[in-house]
Amino acid sequence: MSTRGAGALVFATSAAVLVLEILAGRMVAPYVGVSIETFTGVIGTVLAGIALGAAAGGRLADRRSPRLLVGPAVVAGGVLALMSVPVVSLLGPAVAGGGPLAIVVLAAGAFFAPAAVLSAVSPMAAKLRLASLAETGSVVGGLSAAGTAGALFGTFLTGFVLVVAVPTRPLVIALGVALILAGGLLCWRLAGRLPSGGAVATVLVAASAASLSPSPCQVHTTYYCAQVQVDPSRSTGRVLLLDNLRHSYVDLADPTHLEFRYVRLLADVVGAEHPPGRPVDALHLGGGGFTFPRYLDATRPGSTSLVLELDPGLVALAADELGLRTDADLRVEVGDARTALAELATDAFDVVVGDAFGGLSVPWHLATVEVAEELARVLRPEGVYAVNVIDGGPDRLVRAEAATLGDVFEHVAVIAPPSGTGDTPANHVLVASQEPLALGPDDVGVGDGVVLTGPDVDAFVAGARPLTDDFAPADQLLTRR
Repeated sequence: MSTRGAGALVFATSAAVLVLEILAGRMVAPYVGVSIETFTGVIGTVLAGIALGAAAGGRLADRRSPRLLVGPAVVAGGVLALMSVPVVSLLGPAVAGGGPLAIVVLAAGAFFAPAAVLSAVSPMAAKLRLASLAETGSVVGGLSAAGTAGALFGTFLTGFVLVVAVPTRPLVIALGVALILAGGLLCWRLAGRLPSGGAVATVLVAASAASLSPSPCQVHTTYYCAQVQVDPSRSTGRVLLLDNLRHSYVDLADPTHLEFRYVRLLADVVGAEHPPGRPVDALHLGGGGFTFPRYLDATRPGSTSLVLELDPGLVALAADELGLRTDADLRVEVGDARTALAELATDAFDVVVGDAFGGLSVPWHLATVEVAEELARVLRPEGVYAVNVIDGGPDRLVRAEAATLGDVFEHVAVIAPPSGTGDTPANHVLVASQEPLALGPDDVGVGDGVVLTGPDVDAFVAGARPLTDDFAPADQLLTRR
């Protein structure tokens, strides 16, 4: 094998492994969510596959001619990539909602084998290139560089281009087919033979299984597996599911209908701090189903809403199926809310609503003291920040977030579940302002929550550490272990 051919082979197989790694996080998310634990489990599983595959491939290359091994290895990697689709479909429901062990089981079951087999190709290519010990360093170093370059190419291509343009499962199927075709060509060029009839049958079975496996997603947006479900008890009701979370509820005919408890709490907060009917200028961190911007538009004529939403596909889905209509009073800016905040004018909003989530957790970079300082800047002196935080058990995340807001704002209130959370995650709404809050127990609907203010908030926080850009383990604080 020529130097260029070996480099191209290692480049391509390493790129394929990283494409699979990035897509793996998206494939498992509908069952185990999106969190730092999800990405840790996927990355760790793929790295373990790379390590074992490289070791096994080197040993095999010393025992048998690599010319007989390379093509079949690439074909097998393609078949296993195809099989990752039905494996996720079968295992996913069984481990849905589980913790780190469930994440590792799902990731390992679907992606360990293809990562290992494809990573075995690199030492086989090195064996093909080594003509003498005198060139060991240049051959191994050159192929290592090619593999790293391929991994970078696969990472950038997938993250910046492919996931934006193509749904995840078709990407995995296309990758598997491309590997199988390339492996068949390598079998012919290196070993002088094509894959056997049994190998072809295996390929057909894998391709059929991958193509026929059901997907839990109605739409694969840039960041989410999304679907809209009709509420069987309310013909105009729609539920937006993002990955494994019921994220939003929208009534297409009645924007004033607020099904979810936390959205009613947000409405209670705005009603307490700003007289009913009075227009407000609102900033929304996260769009989701755009329930609350539509509610403000319907109940407070003349209000303006600026929504900062990360996912363009989610905006399109809301426009197509959830009744979102944008105009001068309801604007949407697509992009990361953290970076967009710096561009907003000072003293521009009466209300900021935080409702951005990655899985069950507020994205860590939107939960820090530095973000709270930016929010205090864009709020008018009497403005309020109301943020939805999901937590349960020891409430470590919501307590830390209350401490974070208390580091910046003079007044903080916590609306907690009326009967506590126990081990079940539940919505809390935190409210912060530089001016005294008008919010009191009578401003929250019966059964919707308990309002904590003043010393009760201090007792609730109980010495929790504020989150900063240098220390914001939001996902870990949420995990109840």
